[in-house]
Amino acid sequence: MSAASNRDEQIRLLREKLAQAKSAAVLTGAGISAESGVPTFRGKDGLWKQYQATELATPEAFARNPRLVWEFYNWRREILKPLAPNPGHTALVELEKRIPRFTLITQNIDGLHHAAGSEKVMELHGNIWYVRCTGCGRVTEDRTVPLPERPSCGSCGALLRPHVVWFGEMLDPAILESAYEALQFTQVMLVVGTSGVVQPAASMGLNAKQQGAFVVEINLEATPYTGVYDLSIQGKSGEILPLLL
Repeated sequence: MSAASNRDEQIRLLREKLAQAKSAAVLTGAGISAESGVPTFRGKDGLWKQYQATELATPEAFARNPRLVWEFYNWRREILKPLAPNPGHTALVELEKRIPRFTLITQNIDGLHHAAGSEKVMELHGNIWYVRCTGCGRVTEDRTVPLPERPSCGSCGALLRPHVVWFGEMLDPAILESAYEALQFTQVMLVVGTSGVVQPAASMGLNAKQQGAFVVEINLEATPYTGVYDLSIQGKSGEILPLLL
């Protein structure tokens, strides 16, 4: 069987599974957003000025030089502001309407799932369009671009920080608990555009499979979990996800 016909067969099988499913979960990573023009911030793309993203997206960097970290995040917000959801995002909105119990878990902080119209989104790593007060902890949406060099809280005047999870920080336990709870009941799970190296998200597909779900990976290339899942469909999520409808 040729690669093309094999992929057609995989998509047909997955479409059948989704049509029968009463519950489904989707995990998305940087790959789905890359098709909207969002840089991945890994490897060569990770350089900003002379810094790696991993050097700036840390609590230590913010404590040392909040102005520099905010300059980096303002730059990222400027890149993201004009970008729009792609057909992969909009296909997931349609899936959410069709499947009674649907959960979308994302590692992305760009807010594109919300922009597309997804309602049940669990953002594991936060959202770049929200800010959090380092004093009172208040979280607010702020789409101003650029924000001031040292933005301050309207309530207490303390310094604001991006409402994202930095390297070395824990994920929100409530969001994580909700995600794992959804995986217990899901019949079909899609793992879309994620490299399978950042934990705990990387092993969520395996977690769902161990609990009986039919798990499918949709990615440009193979990942450490490719041989473990029920199907691995290689290609652009913006092309494959609409075919599932």
